[in-house]
Amino acid sequence: MIIPLVELERATNNFDKAREIGRGGHGTVYKGIMSDLHVVAIKKSKVAIQREIDEFINEVAILSQINHRNVVKLFGCCLETQVPLLVYEFISNGTLYHRLHVEEPKASLPWVDRLRIATETARALAYLHSAVSFPIVHRDIKSQNILLDDTLVAKVSDFGASRCIPVDQTGDMTVIQGTFGYLDPTYYYSGWLTEKSDVYSFGVFLMELLTRKKPCSYRSSEEESLVAYFTALLAKGDLVHVLDPQVVDEGDKEVEEVAILAVACVRMDGDHRPTMRQVEMTLENLQVPHQNVVMCGTDSSGYQVIEGKNRDDTSRQYSLEEEYLLSSKYPR
Repeated sequence: MIIPLVELERATNNFDKAREIGRGGHGTVYKGIMSDLHVVAIKKSKVAIQREIDEFINEVAILSQINHRNVVKLFGCCLETQVPLLVYEFISNGTLYHRLHVEEPKASLPWVDRLRIATETARALAYLHSAVSFPIVHRDIKSQNILLDDTLVAKVSDFGASRCIPVDQTGDMTVIQGTFGYLDPTYYYSGWLTEKSDVYSFGVFLMELLTRKKPCSYRSSEEESLVAYFTALLAKGDLVHVLDPQVVDEGDKEVEEVAILAVACVRMDGDHRPTMRQVEMTLENLQVPHQNVVMCGTDSSGYQVIEGKNRDDTSRQYSLEEEYLLSSKYPR
């Protein structure tokens, strides 16, 4: 739907600062009330540069193909500005990042909600990878890009960096895009983008849900990234040292199984990571009574989801990932 600029100006009181609901490196999101009283979110770019215009075109092209309960809906756009404005459904509870990383001692999201949100996000990614005409790689999965509606249902957002991969190809050579801490090291070094790059980012996302540590900035006392530290602790059976105490209190056996799944997703060799469909099925099974759980393709028979059996082996496996985390200059 093409929406006139004057309608969006009225809806936002001429883009009043009081209507801002989000601000990032690419622009500002405003809450708007349309003439039919429909509430929307309007994304307005900061600057008119070709990259912003390209990302707008890309997002429209991607979202016009998608109809999924756990993907934010694009209602329309306005073409009267230098960088077109995008109009989305309004998601009332903001980002998962802000709900998860509340200041202590305030309680964060209950474990049952974290597990459900992880499942819904996996469901959306599995849909993008395998249920649309061209597989879509999101390329920037992180808690800031997961929105929560009034019942805390997850909605994957921000498709400006996403790429369609032709069905007859296994990947695509691209300029590196992603977020520090979540970015697949294999993709970072090679530039070769596949669906398994989203799987890696999702694995980091699971670790964030389990620990409430911020992957972009977290360093352990030994200067390890969240991925390397989490993986080494799981290998030693000491994961409790990094888990969010609320998860320890509220979770059960499924916490360990989500941790195993997370480490499977961040294997250095993308071919050895599960698919998002396998990840989705594993998380879906964790929603049912525990005796019915079957881990889908993630080597759950004993802890052998990473190469090596001790901390030294784990550290060697993640040397490339550590090198990337220390040198990356590509936050978004």
